[in-house]
Amino acid sequence: MTKARFTEEDAALLAELGVEAEAKKTPARTPKEERIIAGFEEIQRFVDEHGRTPLHGEDKDIFERIYAARLDQIRRQAECMDLLTDFDHQGLLSGASGEQEEAAVNLSDVELLYQLGVSAPVEGDVTELRHVKSRAEKRAAEEIANRTICEDFEKFKPLFEAVRNDLDTGVRETNQFRKDAGFLKADIKKGQYYILGGQTAYVAEVGEPFAAPNGEMDARMRVIYSNATESNLLLRSMQRALYKDETSRIISDPSAGPLFSENVEEDDAASGTIYVLRSKSDHPTVKEHREVLHKIGVTGGSVEKRIANAAHDATFLLAEVEIVATYELFNINRTKLENVIHKFFDSARLEIEIKDRFGNPVVPREWFLVPLFAIDEAVEKIKDGSITDYAYDPSSAKLTML
Repeated sequence: MTKARFTEEDAALLAELGVEAEAKKTPARTPKEERIIAGFEEIQRFVDEHGRTPLHGEDKDIFERIYAARLDQIRRQAECMDLLTDFDHQGLLSGASGEQEEAAVNLSDVELLYQLGVSAPVEGDVTELRHVKSRAEKRAAEEIANRTICEDFEKFKPLFEAVRNDLDTGVRETNQFRKDAGFLKADIKKGQYYILGGQTAYVAEVGEPFAAPNGEMDARMRVIYSNATESNLLLRSMQRALYKDETSRIISDPSAGPLFSENVEEDDAASGTIYVLRSKSDHPTVKEHREVLHKIGVTGGSVEKRIANAAHDATFLLAEVEIVATYELFNINRTKLENVIHKFFDSARLEIEIKDRFGNPVVPREWFLVPLFAIDEAVEKIKDGSITDYAYDPSSAKLTML
């Protein structure tokens, strides 16, 4: 709406009517107030562009999370509320969403901003805007932030879910970039995954190479992000963005080789043993499923010593156990392997609660309703590196190919 301008003719007319027309003076604002208003206007622009208030959450863009934190702080401070009321044409100051309220309660401002990877405000003072990125940082982010909605994201969504599962189970890992390692544009290839700006980035397409103005070869590529956006950028822009983002990481490919050595050499170091146990507990649930109920674990020592105190350990259901299978490991990360196995059989995990020796409730997490032959088959798939191509179907008690 265009505001009417008060003219000299209006003043003359009011004077004839006996009304004094005194120009309303706009009080000068302090630099502190100007910063508050500027920060609020950035939030308003976000709302105009997205049609909603900014939200917290790891799946959100870093700037959206900053705006959400800033809005929370504004709503908590009477000084800010009084100053911004006349500017609030979108009703942003009237309450927070449930998600915002929950995040605000569970995390302090300092904790939230620390998780965002940015500096925290002094004593929580939003007027200082300490958590707003510098112009240089914004330019670096904007280099790869000109993103659009990924219209065909549904076909990429399973890829991101699979990568997250691989990271959870240790099949993949993330590694930090080091400039002195000589990371080149040529190292960015189709099918690779990165973490950039708090989002998982997938290189979906790499175009034909061409000569850049500086004489070096470059290429245009399509990058899909885990928040359902995409960007069309140059290899050199991606390389530069990865270097400038101190939190950026490269996600490794799934382990290509076998987890076990097929032929044990003299200098191979034994890493431990996968053990499969069967419980002798009299618990009704255990008795009913005894033949298919197994505890699967990994130990770096003797299995016999590991189970010596089983009858007094809630992890072993406070009962004696018998060893039904063992698989020796060589040159392998035991913790990662155990995570792989437990994640693979997660759909068949036993849900049971027992009391420990002190009467406290305990929920053992390493017992699975899986027949021994299925465990044998899973170990073989781990050995040849094909476990990521399979899933366990508890309804048929078989491994099925994905």
